[in-house]
Amino acid sequence: MDHNSKLFWEGYWKETSESAPVDASVTAWAFGANPDHLLDLVLQRKKTATCSGHILYEKEQEPLPKVGQYSIILDSHDVPKAIIQITHVDIIPMNQVSESFARAEGEGDLTYDYWYRVHKEFFTEALKPYGLAFKNDMLLVCERFKLIHAAL
Repeated sequence: MDHNSKLFWEGYWKETSESAPVDASVTAWAFGANPDHLLDLVLQRKKTATCSGHILYEKEQEPLPKVGQYSIILDSHDVPKAIIQITHVDIIPMNQVSESFARAEGEGDLTYDYWYRVHKEFFTEALKPYGLAFKNDMLLVCERFKLIHAAL
């Protein structure tokens, strides 16, 4: 977490007059595809879910997200704009993701067909650097979250 994200995190807890959880797991990141648009959907409370390819966590040697973990969401210029907290994590084959999860991602016309099409395109490109091909049943790490703080 960079200096600006750390200040954003600490500032939130000062505003609430509470102490940050001592054992809190906090990451800072921007959404991969169109970060400002997806951040805006989070700020509008239209986006309450996101997903990533399970294999990408393995390839990038990143730990899987966990319930209770916090994330500072950055805009396309790496400026902290929101804090979310993960409320649910499932690992599901892409072709078994529910319509309600697709809708919770808040994108496009909120249909499963739209969700599937744009995620297939995204994962096809994300897998290429690893020499991997998209598969309909690739495992996804599906997260639901709540917005707990937004920059003014």
